[in-house]
Parts: sequence; C-alpha cells; structure tokens
Amino acid sequence: MEELKVLDYSNVFIASFFTDDRQCSHPNREHTLIYLCSGELEIEEKGKKTILHEGECAFMRRDNQMHLHKHVKEGRPYHSIVLKFSRNFLREFYQNIDKSVLPEDVERDKQSLYLLPAGRPDIKSLFESILPYFESGIKPSEELLKLKMLEGTYILLNTDKHLYASLFDFVTPWKIDIIDYLNENYMCDLSMEEIASYTGRSLATFKRDFAKISNLTPQKWIIRRRLEAAHELIRKGRKKVSEVCFDVGFKNLSHFSKIYKETYGVAPTK
Repeated sequence: MEELKVLDYSNVFIASFFTDDRQCSHPNREHTLIYLCSGELEIEEKGKKTILHEGECAFMRRDNQMHLHKHVKEGRPYHSIVLKFSRNFLREFYQNIDKSVLPEDVERDKQSLYLLPAGRPDIKSLFESILPYFESGIKPSEELLKLKMLEGTYILLNTDKHLYASLFDFVTPWKIDIIDYLNENYMCDLSMEEIASYTGRSLATFKRDFAKISNLTPQKWIIRRRLEAAHELIRKGRKKVSEVCFDVGFKNLSHFSKIYKETYGVAPTK
C-alpha cells in the first residue's frame, strides 16, 4: 500500500514521507537545509548529480531550479525534513549580528548546492528534535520555529565562511531587494532600465548586483519565472492556455508554446 505524507509547519519545516519512488522539479524560493532521515535523494542541478544518504544534510541556495529524485532504499521509506530560512528572518538576524565577527573578503560560492559534512551532532540534533512534532501532529509555536531557524543559521555559519555571503546576499539597505521586486513584477512589461530605476540603481549597478544573486541574466530569470507561474496555472486547469500566456507576461502565444514545450517536454495544451 503506497503512502504519501507531507506536513508543512508555516513553510519553515516541511517533512515528506513516501513509500514509493518519486521525482519532482523543485524551484527553490528560499535558502533551504534538507536532511535525510531515511531513503536516498538524488539532486540534479545544471547537469550535476549529488546523492544524499540517510543522516546527510545539504544546503540549497535560493533562486535555483533543481530536480529531485526521491528513492526508497533497502525497504526503508523516503523520509526527509526541510528547513527554510525566510528573508525577513535573515534580514533581522543580519541587523542584530555583531558585524565585527563577519569574515572579510568572502564571495558567494557559485555552487547552489552545498553538501554539509556528515556525522555532525549539531545537524542531527536540530532535525531530530523536530521529529516528535511531526509524529504527534502537534504544530510547534512560531517562537520555536524561529529558534530552529536560528540554530540552522549558526550551523551554516560554523561550516564555511563563504556561506555568510550566500545567506546574507542582501543589497545595500537603501536599495530594493531585486528578487523580491522581480517576484512581484515579473509579469509586467518593463525594460531593464525601468527595473533598474525602480529598484534604486543605475542599469550597470543593477546588472552587477543581479550577477551576485543569480547565474542567469535578468531576461532569462524573468522568462524562467514566467514559465514556472504558467506551469502552475496550467496544472490547476482553471484558465485557457492563451489566458495563462498573457497573464504571466508573454506577448506571443506561439513563442510561449515553443519555450514551454522546450522546458517541460510537453505542449501547454497537453
């Protein structure tokens, strides 16, 4: 008897339990730690495959698309726990941290997936301490969830100094966060000059700041975001494909159909 269970606590902790193999395309909106309690997880990202085994943990940087293959292993079900770090939490953490302890001259690692060292008691303690809540069905308090995000943040900061640059990849305070702005306005017909101006930057500064947070060009990021939104709307089946096309910001239906099929392997009408 196949069993599927996914429990989500405030989009901070998410537990998945499968008794059969599954796979999915995972657009990562927030910085994430994923811990494998049992089974095996194959993460494919930009043609590179990483295998996560029982008791191992990985950091997935936000704004990246990954393909996840979740496997039952040697009769044991697939069971994972995810911890997500909200941007508001990370901004608050950064505002309160002693800046003198921050390492100097570190750059964000270009890799979007970081496998943490195995066998660390702090990682095991963090994730296994939340297991009783999932098993009992009792939701932890918001205060406890915040404490767990704090614990996870220190795990990362004590792992690699370059992770500072990934976790706190905020622009200077008087500028609008680029990704936040694009997530709210990706469907709008805006030029790069307009987007740069609306986020408080010159075009050159905008391109330089964007390169720090994504390996895609701004144009390709917007197209990918529009395709993801279109894919979700089409899956819900509440609108015609032509309506979806224009709702997410595409101007040409045939062009939309072509790149949708290239991305998802099937025409949007199918």
